[in-house]
Amino acid sequence: MDTTALRHAYDALFDAAALAGTGDPGDGGWNADQVLAHLLSVDAATAAVALGVVAGARPTFDNRISLNPWNLDRIIADHTGRGDLIDHVRRQAAVLCDIAGRLSEANASVLVPSLLLSGDTLLLDGPVPLAGLIDGLAENHVPVHTRQLLDLRAAG
Repeated sequence: MDTTALRHAYDALFDAAALAGTGDPGDGGWNADQVLAHLLSVDAATAAVALGVVAGARPTFDNRISLNPWNLDRIIADHTGRGDLIDHVRRQAAVLCDIAGRLSEANASVLVPSLLLSGDTLLLDGPVPLAGLIDGLAENHVPVHTRQLLDLRAAG
């Protein structure tokens, strides 16, 4: 798979993360650390699915754990601060990009049963090619959270 778009999306995200404020958003949404913890969780789950496909398993993708406030708080608590969290997201994104870049066409086309939510809104409940799951990160997921971080730059 070509991971150029995904790598560029992460570059923009890390630029935004460096600017994000430390306060809570006024709209009751996630703060910057929660956004980063969410990304870390999604990236790890996506990498695990990709590795499962390569191993011959037929894993599923379900993003509900990456939306769970307890899980996000746990991930944040495992880091010594925003810089440490950003570094971990950066390393996890590199792992995901490396795995995706090495996928064969056959593995990239494997259908992955997927359940994707955004808050309480169902985005997808059905099979999607593994490449589509990964490309969706570059085309939508990472840019949405980059915008979210940029909107938080004044918070704090």
